[in-house]
Amino acid sequence: MAHLAALSQVSFAVPAGSDTTLRRSAFKIQNIGFGDKSWHPALSLDLKSRNTGLKKRLLVCMSVQQASRSKVAVSPLELEDAKEPPLNTYKPKEPYTATIVSVERLVGPNAPGETCHVVIDHGGNVPYWEGQSYGVIPPGENPKKPGAPHNVRLYSIASTRYGDSFDGKTASLCVRRAVYYDPETGKEDPSKSGVCSNFLCNSKPGDKVQITGPSGKIMLLPEDDPNATHIMIATGTGVAPFRGYLRRMFMEDVPKYKFGGLAWLFLGVANNDSLLYDEEFAKYLQDNPDHFRYDKALSREQKNKSGGKMYVQDKIEEYSDEIFKLLDDGAHIYFCGLKGMMPGIQDTLKKVAEQRGEKWDEKLSQLKKKKQWHVEVY
Repeated sequence: MAHLAALSQVSFAVPAGSDTTLRRSAFKIQNIGFGDKSWHPALSLDLKSRNTGLKKRLLVCMSVQQASRSKVAVSPLELEDAKEPPLNTYKPKEPYTATIVSVERLVGPNAPGETCHVVIDHGGNVPYWEGQSYGVIPPGENPKKPGAPHNVRLYSIASTRYGDSFDGKTASLCVRRAVYYDPETGKEDPSKSGVCSNFLCNSKPGDKVQITGPSGKIMLLPEDDPNATHIMIATGTGVAPFRGYLRRMFMEDVPKYKFGGLAWLFLGVANNDSLLYDEEFAKYLQDNPDHFRYDKALSREQKNKSGGKMYVQDKIEEYSDEIFKLLDDGAHIYFCGLKGMMPGIQDTLKKVAEQRGEKWDEKLSQLKKKKQWHVEVY
């Protein structure tokens, strides 16, 4: 909140003719331009005269504004001192009670389904590293174990260790609301909705949430070489850990980590309205063209070279020569998203390897041996 406190007034601009309630990215800070859209000043908010909830809801918008400026100071820098990542500080039998700061819809009106950005205040008591996950225990009773709590659901953390407020006290999750539609009637059946995702997406500022973790080491960002190449391949909410990486690389002023390599993000979603954190990524691309590449696969709006739907593996095939050369030179490659993404990607990589006269199984084995291959699917 430190960067908010310094501003007594913030002027917002909204796109002409838009419904400002539809998505958080409809709110733009004045004098911040994304793309070639025409933005008109709409309202000024006196932050000192509004309630705390409003200030907290502005955090994500403010962080987009920060992306357009010089890098943001973060604290406490002691979070850089640990030699090993924190692991399972809080376990399922003794979770930490955190507080919801804000819940914001990330997607536009034409996106299939709803995805929310959930900011959680852990008070600095559940520190984590980029690429790790939190466990969430939704309230209520486990229907399969009467009297017992629900099982833990894991969510990749979508912020750096400093959180969206840059003070080390929050963590952000990217959550798609899980709903079930009856195949016969085509209507939603609330009784079969995802318990945890709906709890998080329906939460209000101030609500309590039981969290465990942090967990995971496979997706940690290797920082021994600040000039390394990182190829990130995500479908949907699988973009979460990569948002953390990219904020650390391009947004935050971290004295011990000055990124000078290449970050290349491939993001696969259904359509333009389904893009997640697109404004942040577009700004990094504008400000860091030599260090960031950003390719989108929109399955319902783009066609691949065969005339079919454009999936993320089609984008990988499109750039396969470059990708294989980067891997040969030591690049790290990461995959995050639904587990159904991997067979198509593996088939594409195998086909490309064979075209290059290589055996994919041997190449994959080498990538794993050299710790260049990172996969987290669910």
